[in-house]
Parts: sequence; C-alpha cells; structure tokens
Amino acid sequence: MTKMKIDTGDWIVVCDGRKALILENLGDKMFPNLHAKEVHEHADLSTSAQGSDAPGSVHQSMGGGRSSIEQTDWHDESERVFLKTLAGRLDVAITTGETTALTMVASPRALGMIRSGYSVAVRKALRGELDKDLVKMPVHEIEKQLLS
Repeated sequence: MTKMKIDTGDWIVVCDGRKALILENLGDKMFPNLHAKEVHEHADLSTSAQGSDAPGSVHQSMGGGRSSIEQTDWHDESERVFLKTLAGRLDVAITTGETTALTMVASPRALGMIRSGYSVAVRKALRGELDKDLVKMPVHEIEKQLLS
C-alpha cells in the first residue's frame, strides 16, 4: 500500500455499521498526527428487540397457495440508518467548512452501504476510500496502518 497523503485539517473517517471514528490530522503532510474528533456508536439490539414476530405469509389470489415473506434483516437495516446518518454528518462538516477533505476507511460492506448516502459535497471532498476494517483499533494503531 502506498503511503496516504493527508493535509492538515483533513478528516479520516473510520467506520463499520455500528461505530464511526472521525479523526482529524492536526499535523501536516510530512508528519501527520491523527486525533479523535468524534466517536459515533449505536447499540446493536437483538433481532427480537428490533423486529416484530415471525415472518408473514401471503395468500395467492388464484388457488389455495401460500407464500412466505422473508423477514426483514433488522441488523442490516439499522446499519444502513447509522451509515446514512453518518453521511449526513459528513455533509454538514463539508458544507459548513469544518473540513475540506475526507478519506473513508471502512469494511467493504460498510463502504457499499454508505456510498448511497454521499451528498455531492461529500463526493467532491472525498480524497479516497480504503476497504479495511480498522474501527476497533486504537487511534495510534490506525495511524500506523494508514501512514506506514
């Protein structure tokens, strides 16, 4: 992997479907110094606490057949909502001038989910995406992974 170039004030967003770290470079390109600016987390409730009862079924309009309806994946849905909220937060940061550049670091699954929530402003500010799951690491380890 080539060393990432991160300017002073750039944000590195490290996330998965349940947690997001917004890191800001307080150093410069030569000597980056990432610090946690914000931490966003949401509880991952059990499926029974998130959803309703058993999957439903549908009566066919012709004949006596019945078809079952697949149950909603509530974990998947809550991750999508969390990442959409995060994308909204990033849009506010860009449009209000909190930062001018972002790099997203997330698992491939989370990257796929959050992309649909990117605003035009976020897309323009995006310096890159890295499909690595680093959100459970301490900030100094994340810095080593990204900058070495």
